[in-house]
Amino acid sequence: MRYNVKNILFVCVENAGRSQMAEAFANYYGKGKLTAQSAGIKLADKVNPVAVEAMKEKSIDISKNKPKMLTQKMAGEADLIITMGCGAAEICPGPFFRTTVDWALEDPKGKPIEKVRKIRDEIERRVKELIAKKESA
Repeated sequence: MRYNVKNILFVCVENAGRSQMAEAFANYYGKGKLTAQSAGIKLADKVNPVAVEAMKEKSIDISKNKPKMLTQKMAGEADLIITMGCGAAEICPGPFFRTTVDWALEDPKGKPIEKVRKIRDEIERRVKELIAKKESA
C-alpha cells in the first residue's frame, strides 16, 4: 500500500513508549516531507525512561516529551493514524477515525533496554518504510 500523507498520528494507550519513538523517528526521517505527532488515551505520568535511553542511542532526544491526550481534533487532522498494537476498540479508539493501520508492536513498558532496543529498531524500520512508500506514491 502506498501512502500520500502529510500528517501522521501515532496512537498507543499511554503515549509513553512506542508512539513517542514513532513520532520522533517520523519527524526526524520525514523532515520536510511530513509531520507526525503522537497521543494516547490513558496517559502515563512521563515518557518511558528506557525508551528515552534507547532513542538517545540513535541521537534522538525525547527526554523533554510529555504524554499527550488523543483529541478529536488530532484525529481529524491526521491523514493516517497508526496504532501501535492497541487496536482493540475498547482500549484504543484509532479505528473509529480515518485510515488506520495497526502495527501490533510489543509494549516496551517494564522491559529491559535490550528488548526496548528491538522494539525501537522495528519502529524505525517501519517508519522508514512508510516514508519510502509515501515518496513513491
